[in-house]
Amino acid sequence: MGKRVKVADLVEQFRLEVVAGEAGLKRPITTADLYRPGLELAGYFNYHPNERVQLMGKTELSFMETLSAQQRRDRLDELCKGPETPAICVTRGLDIPPELAEVASERALPLLRSQMATTTLASRITGFLERRLAPSTTIHGVLVDVYGIGMLITGSSGIGKSETALELVKRGHRLVADDAVEIRQTGDFTLIGNAPELIRYLLEIRGVGIINVMTLFGAGAIRTDKKISVVARLENWQQDKQYDRLGLDEETTRIIDTDLPLVTIPVRPGRNLAVIIEVAAMNFRLKRMGYNAALQFTNKLTETLAEDMDDSD
Repeated sequence: MGKRVKVADLVEQFRLEVVAGEAGLKRPITTADLYRPGLELAGYFNYHPNERVQLMGKTELSFMETLSAQQRRDRLDELCKGPETPAICVTRGLDIPPELAEVASERALPLLRSQMATTTLASRITGFLERRLAPSTTIHGVLVDVYGIGMLITGSSGIGKSETALELVKRGHRLVADDAVEIRQTGDFTLIGNAPELIRYLLEIRGVGIINVMTLFGAGAIRTDKKISVVARLENWQQDKQYDRLGLDEETTRIIDTDLPLVTIPVRPGRNLAVIIEVAAMNFRLKRMGYNAALQFTNKLTETLAEDMDDSD
């Protein structure tokens, strides 16, 4: 699953001011959703999502000024109750009511402040948390950007994945990751792949060793991450296996909770795997645009056979 995120990570990422409750900076954040507690400040706590980071802007703080000191204390006490709430963040650099600071200190609940506008901060925090909390996995393979299509090349060790990636880079395409591909799934079931920091931009070629693709081929030969669109699985050619020759049988493979198109490419001497993967990427783009060569050929063949049968009659 995704990495654990703590309130301290949020403070560091967005340079938030810690006003009170510093002892609670290790509290975990379990959801990317944020909440603005307007109804709660009015006294309605029946459906309060206290597991979310609570944002308070000008609207919430101006409403609190209309309450008596005792009402503010009671509602803030209820708002900060329980260990589930990760933090409360006040936006626009607004002055913080003393009752809120007192309750946050008593409960060791991090009370943070940002100079950003409420909607801007909410958008940035949500994006950050979605990336960090997204379901993730690591797959042995190579990820290459081929004509704008993220091609994840998989297969057994030593079958030629890295050599194929090197040939693709020489042909003008871009390397994302070699050997280990870290994959995270976003909220719309899109898979984003990147390389672990330790091996970023590196490619291992047996007989040559480890090379730095950015140093050898320039910054245009690499990218840090890429949406994965197709999986190309390399396997040794099996003489007795029937391979799809038309392309009508569309296979899929599942990564985390997302199904991706799968292309199985048999490997044997003389086959140019880089060119085949280029063609697979272009063919995928054409299918996405509504053109399916295999389907068109089959339809034309059916029409021709039907015409021949009519003529014979």
